[in-house]
Amino acid sequence: MTTIAYKDGVIAYDSRQTRGGAIVSDDAPKCQVVDGVSFFLAGAVCDEKALIAAYFGTPSAVPVECSGYAIDGGKLLMVGHDDKTGVWRQELDPANPDAIGSGSAFALAAMDMGASAEEAVRAAMKRDIYTGGKVRTMGIDQHGKASSSD
Repeated sequence: MTTIAYKDGVIAYDSRQTRGGAIVSDDAPKCQVVDGVSFFLAGAVCDEKALIAAYFGTPSAVPVECSGYAIDGGKLLMVGHDDKTGVWRQELDPANPDAIGSGSAFALAAMDMGASAEEAVRAAMKRDIYTGGKVRTMGIDQHGKASSSD
């Protein structure tokens, strides 16, 4: 999986991609921009395209193991899919830290202790074997515009 954390206008995420118990890459891109919407997804890579297609209303294979964040129209959303409702979108309060993915509990605890989103992902990397590689960040301004840094 991965760890994606949000705090104080910054989304931070690792670059590890795994398959089963093996590391496939420590330089995988986790941010995908489609039709002006930025997606930061955790879960099965094979389900990412299906979730994005379903987000835009295109019928495709059902995304089973994938969820994450989207920046759409200036709003930070948590996105995912379930069997009852299909694609769901939940607007997040930008004042509250949040994290998703296999290392989310570690990241949330770190942010509770004062860590930034980037520091929280680094903390998760120490304990979660599915989180690793580089930590990338993307800032979100009050108008929902994103700017990245590595």
